[in-house]
Amino acid sequence: MPSAAQAICVFIPGKNWKLSLAELISFLEARAVKFEVQQISKEFFAASAEDYARAIAIDELGGILKIGKVNGNFATHIAEEAFLRKDKQAREQVKTAIAVSDIVASVPEEATAKTVFGVSVYCADDSLRPTANAVQRFVGSTIKQMLAARGRKSSFMGFAKTRVQPQLSAVEVLKKNLVEDKAEILFCIGKKQTAVATTVAVHNPFEFQKRDVGKPVQRKIFAMPPRLARIMVNLAACTSGKLFVDPFCGVGTILQEALLTRAQVVGVDINPWCVKAANANLDWLTGEYGLDNADYRVLQGDARKLTSKLGKEVDCIATEPDLGPALRQLPTVQYAVRVIAKLERVFYGFLEEAYDALKVGGRLVLVSPYMRTRSGKAVTMPVGEKAEGTGFKRVFLFQEKVFSADVAIKEEMAGMASFVDAEERHRVGREIHVFQK
Repeated sequence: MPSAAQAICVFIPGKNWKLSLAELISFLEARAVKFEVQQISKEFFAASAEDYARAIAIDELGGILKIGKVNGNFATHIAEEAFLRKDKQAREQVKTAIAVSDIVASVPEEATAKTVFGVSVYCADDSLRPTANAVQRFVGSTIKQMLAARGRKSSFMGFAKTRVQPQLSAVEVLKKNLVEDKAEILFCIGKKQTAVATTVAVHNPFEFQKRDVGKPVQRKIFAMPPRLARIMVNLAACTSGKLFVDPFCGVGTILQEALLTRAQVVGVDINPWCVKAANANLDWLTGEYGLDNADYRVLQGDARKLTSKLGKEVDCIATEPDLGPALRQLPTVQYAVRVIAKLERVFYGFLEEAYDALKVGGRLVLVSPYMRTRSGKAVTMPVGEKAEGTGFKRVFLFQEKVFSADVAIKEEMAGMASFVDAEERHRVGREIHVFQK
């Protein structure tokens, strides 16, 4: 069992779950938080952490949607018997496990109205996913009965029939104050263990939206979402007081997220309009978020001459250079190869400068183009090979040391030093590389 200072939490990731897991690991390691990942799946992660407050700092993460504190768990084979084979004895065991977790004790009592609570079900195994709606109703009814036994009236939130899985969105949780009321139950069915947890933190999409469309100056083409910018900042191991640089800063989206960590922030861009725009956006951010004594500046210059502007004392760099032209349709392989070849000069010249500018141990997080083509083949840039030739080491975040002995990491996952962020509708996606000097 974890100590009083330690807690087991479940983390609900965004769509790109491996990128979300990589960010979480990098975030905790950069803050020297002792942790162990105990379960992983595209639906949720479970991890123990000694610094509970740091582990649930969801406002500082871009790829995590919800965090729950685990109140209890039981073997998943009981859930399989209860919901796949509808075994009555197994269902009673599930009820007992929920009761033992004492999850209802933390739900505050309403003075006059009914207590409103929610249940979200996450299944790591595809075989149990079709039963998720039945599981949600069963867990909700069980908790309702437990509250009634305490003399409390309650109701639990339902879902529209069109919803694929019975999971409350972050907006629904926020609007119903379920975090403050400790009134969302996360029922996370893992491959070996099933966790019963209470939501203690939820991603606030309104804050990210404000930093996206609320800033004074925007650029629509290839605009990076603030959530992805925050992920990149965390992959770069950026923390308070470090010197963070974005050498292709554009209108300052990545710089904004770095500044929120209280880092010393420097942006560089060759385009004077971008320098002015980034400064305006950072000025706005410091006022909007009350960042007293924020340390930032934006300079005009060529990223391939970075050391002439900054010297050689940079802690971390995260940046997205030119990804090529905006495409109206999927290109041919030949066209994509030509585009990549034109961009290589800028990327490769920058890599050498970035290596010189970084301190030993400093990190570089770099986006390169991931171009879909008509043939179905993706065309990418061999940035990894060039970076290694420059002297960089690839950062492999999915190392055995961060996982419990029960977690089996597949070879291809253990060897991941880059992550593709591209939806089906995107003609040009992003490949995010993590390097260290």
